[in-house]
Amino acid sequence: MHFFFIKYFVVACLFCSFFSCKNQEKEKAKTSEEKIERTDKSYHEKYLEEIAEIEEGDSVSTSGMLKIEGGEYMMGGNSQQARRDEFPQHNETIETIWVDETEVTNAEFRKFVEKTGYVTTGAMVFDAENPQAWWKFREGANWKHPQGPESNIKGKENHPVVQVSWYDAMAYAKWVGKRLPTEAEFEYLTRGGKENQVYHWGNDFEEAIEFVNFHQGDFPLTNEVKDNFEKTAPVKSFPPNAFGLYEVSGNVWEWVLDTYYPNAYSKLEQRTDGYFKEYFNEEQQKVIRGGSFLCSESYCTGYRTAARMSSTPESGLEHLGFRCVKDVE
Repeated sequence: MHFFFIKYFVVACLFCSFFSCKNQEKEKAKTSEEKIERTDKSYHEKYLEEIAEIEEGDSVSTSGMLKIEGGEYMMGGNSQQARRDEFPQHNETIETIWVDETEVTNAEFRKFVEKTGYVTTGAMVFDAENPQAWWKFREGANWKHPQGPESNIKGKENHPVVQVSWYDAMAYAKWVGKRLPTEAEFEYLTRGGKENQVYHWGNDFEEAIEFVNFHQGDFPLTNEVKDNFEKTAPVKSFPPNAFGLYEVSGNVWEWVLDTYYPNAYSKLEQRTDGYFKEYFNEEQQKVIRGGSFLCSESYCTGYRTAARMSSTPESGLEHLGFRCVKDVE
């Protein structure tokens, strides 16, 4: 069941326990510590516990995945457009993993929802005409209605699913027996073994129109749609990168496992096992990677191989999806 659906039940339980008689309190003294731990949990911890309870589907398969050999590479900003949070550059070592060729599609996500009854967490819609607040909550917007209740995904079964939060992505990954990639893995996969390049296709932005779905024109008011896609494109619309992965840049941002730290790379000397997978940062911002159809060379340049941004884990956005990876057994 979804956390938001059980919150009133939890409050009721707490109310009853507060007014328990003294002899009941004595009987429960041995478990009081455990009770405090259970009722004191944040919504984030509760979400993760619910996700952990999701059972894997009938079959866990590597169909539609590529086995990518691991290796070492230099992670971090390598262009004049690089932002402060992309430094310092540093060496990373990646293990061999299975990777989804494409972003998870509407058709694939629908199977998950139909089998499990899962309810997604929330949705924000982009409003280009309001520069003071580009993103706003729209009632009725969700993965089936990305721009609001009047919209739908009919005929877009092969488009990447959007309006899915980090929790939604984690839940789907658990069901299919996979996981989200780490940030270091995602950059390695995006670079495709060509770590000195600014973009996955090379260093020439003029070639972008051939390789990535992004915003052409005066962002955000003028969209020239030279790539033929105003918003999302069907997966495999653009050539794959050197690893054979499609739309690892542009189309939609993609959730990764890591909590976002602006100074993550400068704190490498403090890193212990799992540092970039730390779940309990106070703000709980999660890293998103790859850029989207809203990125432009004059605005966010999120399709650069080193670009990193973040969003809150409960947020669904119409330009944000995900893909999964699977450890090699």
